[in-house]
Amino acid sequence: MDDVVTDKLDPEFADVLRKGRVADLPPWHSMTVAEARRVEDEAFSAGDGPTVHEVSDRRIDGPAGDVPVRLYRPETPSEVAGSPLPALVFCHGGGWVLGTLDSADDLCRAFATRVGAVVISVDYRLAPEHPFPAAVEDAWAALEWAHDEADTLGIDPDRIGIAGTSAGGGLAAAVALRARDRDVSPAVQVLCYPILDRDFETPSYREHADAPLLSRADMAWFWDQYLADPTDADDPLAAPLRAESLADAPPAVIATAGHDVLRSEGVAYADRLRSAGVELRHCHYPSLAHGFLSLTGAVDRAEAAMDDVTSAICGAETSL
Repeated sequence: MDDVVTDKLDPEFADVLRKGRVADLPPWHSMTVAEARRVEDEAFSAGDGPTVHEVSDRRIDGPAGDVPVRLYRPETPSEVAGSPLPALVFCHGGGWVLGTLDSADDLCRAFATRVGAVVISVDYRLAPEHPFPAAVEDAWAALEWAHDEADTLGIDPDRIGIAGTSAGGGLAAAVALRARDRDVSPAVQVLCYPILDRDFETPSYREHADAPLLSRADMAWFWDQYLADPTDADDPLAAPLRAESLADAPPAVIATAGHDVLRSEGVAYADRLRSAGVELRHCHYPSLAHGFLSLTGAVDRAEAAMDDVTSAICGAETSL
C-alpha cells in the first residue's frame, strides 16, 4: 500500500474535533504527567459502550506484583452456550503514560460484543514510573494467565488473541514477537493505529506534525517518558518495526488512519508482515485520524471501520 493520504479528513471526524468530547484538549506534551492523566481520564472514561453479559475485575500475578485486569464476557447465543469462547487480551492506548481500565471500557465492550470473545483488559504499569519493558512484561503475564486459566475462564486456549490501540497496539505487536520463542502463541495480533517505531521523520510525521489528537511533539514526549535509555528504542520489544525478521509471527489485523502521525509505521509493518508470509488483513482508512475506534458513536466512517476490524478478527486470516 502506498504511504500517502488521498482523502480529506472525514467531515464528521472534523466536527468531533471542533465540538465533541475531544475538542480543545491541550497538547499532551504541554502538561505534566499528572495533568495529562487527569485530562485523559475525563475525556475517555465515558463508559458508554454496549451492554455485555458480565464484567469482573481480577488481580493476576505479574513480574513485579499484582496486575489488575478486567474481564468482559459477551452474551452468547444459545447454540454455543457452555462452549469455550475465544478471548482477546487487550492493551489500552495512552502513549504508555496514560490510560486506565475505565478509559478502555467502551472499546473492550465493543470488541467483546462484536467478536463474541471474552476480553481481558490489562492495567499494565505506566511510564515514567515504570519504563520499558514493564508494560510489555505485564501484557505478556496477562497472555500467559489467560492460557493457564483457560478452563476456569471458559475460554479456548487455542483461540486467544492479543490486541491493542496506539501504544497498546505496539505492546500487542511486541508480545506477538516474544511469543515466537515461547510456548504460548496468540491466535491473532490486532494492532489498531499502533506505535511501532521511534522515527519522527516518516512521511506521516511530516504531514501531520501538528495534528490535534496526537502530534509529533506529543509522540516525542511519550517516547521520552517510556524509555529510561534512548538506546532502548533499538529493542524490537520497544519498537517492533526494528525487529530483524517478522517471519512466523501470528496472523495479524492492522488498522491505520490516513491523518495520523503513526500511519507510516503501521503501513510499513503491514508490508513487512505480508512480505514475511504472515496472514494479514490491513484495514486502512484514508479519511480518518488517530483514535477513530473510540469515536464510533459520532463518526459513521469510524463505525464502519469497527465493523471491518472486528469482522477481520473473526475472518479466515485468523484462527479466532
